[in-house]
Amino acid sequence: MIKIKEGDVFEGQIEFYTNGSASLTVNENEIFIYKKNTANSLHLDTVKIEIFQVERRLEGRVIEVISRFKTEFVGRVQISKKNTTFVIPDNSKMSVDFYIKGGLIAEDGQKVIVELTKWEDSKSPQGKIIKILGNSGDNNTEMNSIMFEYGLPIEFPQEVINESALVPEVITPKEISKRKDIRDITTITIDPVDAKDFDDALSINISDNKIEVGVHIADVGHYVIPGTKLDEEAYKRATSVYLVDRCVPMLPERLSNGICSLKPHEDRLAFSVIFTLDGDGNILNTWQGKTVIHSDRRFTYEEAQDIIEGQDGDYSKEIRVLDQLAQKIRAKRIKDGSIEMGGIEVRFKLAEDNKKPIGVYFKEQKEANKLIEEFMLLANKSVAKTLSDASRTNVYRTHDTPNEEKLNSLVSVCRTFGYEVKIDGQASDIKRSLNSLLKEIKGKPEENMIETLVTRCMSKATYTIKNIGHYGLGFTHYSHFTSPIRRYPDLITHRILFDFLNKKSQGNPGEIEEKSKWCSARELVAAKAQRDSIKYKQAEYLLDKIGSVFEGIVSGVTDWGLYVELIDSKCEGMIRYQSLEGNWSVDASSYTIKDDNDNTIRLGDKMMVLVKSVDLEKKQIDFILS
Repeated sequence: MIKIKEGDVFEGQIEFYTNGSASLTVNENEIFIYKKNTANSLHLDTVKIEIFQVERRLEGRVIEVISRFKTEFVGRVQISKKNTTFVIPDNSKMSVDFYIKGGLIAEDGQKVIVELTKWEDSKSPQGKIIKILGNSGDNNTEMNSIMFEYGLPIEFPQEVINESALVPEVITPKEISKRKDIRDITTITIDPVDAKDFDDALSINISDNKIEVGVHIADVGHYVIPGTKLDEEAYKRATSVYLVDRCVPMLPERLSNGICSLKPHEDRLAFSVIFTLDGDGNILNTWQGKTVIHSDRRFTYEEAQDIIEGQDGDYSKEIRVLDQLAQKIRAKRIKDGSIEMGGIEVRFKLAEDNKKPIGVYFKEQKEANKLIEEFMLLANKSVAKTLSDASRTNVYRTHDTPNEEKLNSLVSVCRTFGYEVKIDGQASDIKRSLNSLLKEIKGKPEENMIETLVTRCMSKATYTIKNIGHYGLGFTHYSHFTSPIRRYPDLITHRILFDFLNKKSQGNPGEIEEKSKWCSARELVAAKAQRDSIKYKQAEYLLDKIGSVFEGIVSGVTDWGLYVELIDSKCEGMIRYQSLEGNWSVDASSYTIKDDNDNTIRLGDKMMVLVKSVDLEKKQIDFILS
């Protein structure tokens, strides 16, 4: 860290908090900026700041906005009694409203897109309405608002649709002759009940001393050619985005749900990794290449799970053998240092007519899910190792070592629940300890909160050509290969592997790294949009429960309030400190607050809370202690 003194001037990207204050990081030094000192800057703008406080903590003031991160914002129209129009931004990190002069005429309460036109000395920036999205509270309007907020496309350009319409459905005999034909080998897909695109299929061929398992992935690269509008749009999107009520696909529906999808009872082109295994799941041989397959049966996870648990049905022998192999491969992976993150996936039951949440349920990962996951991991690992051994530039999915400071905080929090986590020693020892913790908290009320803390300790997985391995999985080589319908990095890997297998020259490393960075950035945007859609549905779910009391668990401690997660629905809201009786001091590093009488509230504490208010526009839920 550099030595910072009063009067120093720095440039950087300002990040706002929901209370209007902000911060800017300079060489790992976090500089705090009070709301009154943010001038006319907005969230993620590039600004110039001056340091004026270094004693208690580093504090600065914005002295210039160098460039705007964005100039178009989603918000709700508010018309005053004096007929003055404002737009209240949806983004809770936008602490100002827009004073509207010009543009489209919108009604009070409508959702719109406003363009920033001027902001000088006035309290509010000036803007004009450039698009009307619809009425606030309407599900489609709200989901579209989230998509606009993150720059996600609602529709495919017409030229992309036109190009996708020209993609031939018929597989020619000439194309089949170029591939390994395995249409006569038993092949199945196992996917969620509501899945519309099928990225992957498994084939199985059992003989006396060995088992041949094929991992077959939709051959998107055969249909999406570099230089086409289809490919340009797929790269621009980089990933499919999954909001609560919809999928925003990377590829047009004709490809994602049709031609590329590995549908049952239809011949399909695939890029495959075929493993020859012994009965203990050890790999005896591996083949990689393009194939033509024919899926015999589409299973849902529930149907496959019933067979695993003993119910007889189609291909029950094959599914049970695959499950037995997967369990052995999984056990070896965990023994070799893979961290077993389970996680609770919360889903909303939505009303058919207006998509309002009418219930909450939790999606559980059972053996059928793990069966598919294990063979996908095996294929991804195999492809990455092949390309690395051949010294080919490739897109790796990398995951760095965890944050030491956050690991120490995790240890402190877990001790309050009676769990011991050992973070001394070698990486393998730490992983074993984390796996023991994750196993121990299974089914406990604090499971979701502690798993979230473990996740926060971890580095973010990214795409890059620089292979540093995958810490969480314990793999020295790992790439994404198995979901090219919904992830562009997988498509890049398909092309790289195809060129290698056909002895073609490899692509430009600089260009591949640039694409990797873009895909990593778009993945983060997609995750934020998904979280916002969940937050909106959580707020909507509790809207008619204001005044109701629920049991919750403290899931976060910040400078301005406690986050509390409701145990029965996993909805998260905030208890603001001003709503608590007495004077409370905050120690965010130990996730604890304490009052003058030494009463303490810490992360993981259970408490009864009352739903005080819900702000749908801000996607915020306020609780008070009950």
